Amino acid sequence: MFLFAFFWASSHSSLAPTVDIGGIWPPKGIGVLDPREIPFLNTPILPSSGAAVTWAHHAILAGKEKRAVYALVATVSLALVFTGFQGMEYYQAPSTISDSIYGSTFFLATGFHGFHVIIGTLFLIICCIRQYLGHLTKEHHVGFEAAAWYCIL
Repeated sequence: MFLFAFFWASSHSSLAPTVDIGGIWPPKGIGVLDPREIPFLNTPILPSSGAAVTWAHHAILAGKEKRAVYALVATVSLALVFTGFQGMEYYQAPSTISDSIYGSTFFLATGFHGFHVIIGTLFLIICCIRQYLGHLTKEHHVGFEAAAWYCIL
């Protein structure tokens, strides 16, 4: 619900721009990112990482420890690529967080989402290490499931 509030603010502001920002969206003078560049590259990474963590879960349930490690390495790698692309996107962004409602909602929503991804990546790195050390089994993997659900939500 926390992130939803920021996306709602952005959607509301874009559908009904106020006079304060010139009645247009994005506000005049605000540079926007080209959605066909880094955002386009980042979009398929999220469902791919979801598929990889699901692969890891199925491997754990099947007792295939090595495959689970490979799947977790793939998931963590995708998360790191996503985070790197988001960092590049921020670095190249033509606007800042202080550039009207557009910059505020964009950087807060995507920033908190990026923070969520970083925390989930740390959880999954720990799960990957635990899987490699043989701590996770098909009977004992609640910590992994919690991390996987955190990443998916």
